[in-house]
Amino acid sequence: MATEKDFRNTALSFEGTMEAPHMDRTAFKVERIYATLAADGLSVNFKLTPDEQELKCLTHPDGFSPVPKGWGRMGWTTATLAELDAADLKAVIELAWRHALPKKRTR
Repeated sequence: MATEKDFRNTALSFEGTMEAPHMDRTAFKVERIYATLAADGLSVNFKLTPDEQELKCLTHPDGFSPVPKGWGRMGWTTATLAELDAADLKAVIELAWRHALPKKRTR
């Protein structure tokens, strides 16, 4: 069972991650936001690809669900922290974190 503290500590351990207020949530970002923690600390919304979201929701339906409406169709996925163990939590944070890294520029 993961907690808000587990999420915060793990997310901030990833290089370049910053924490900042974001509407009624707390955002975790590198170049872009990759996760937002609910004010009650019980859930986190992660930016995944639609395919990654589908896999998480199929393999762990108690832990993951699409964010309602358009945000969910773009891959934003809600994770219920109490349903995740440490390995699940770290894996989804890393997955979302990788999407927020700066794009490499080529000349």
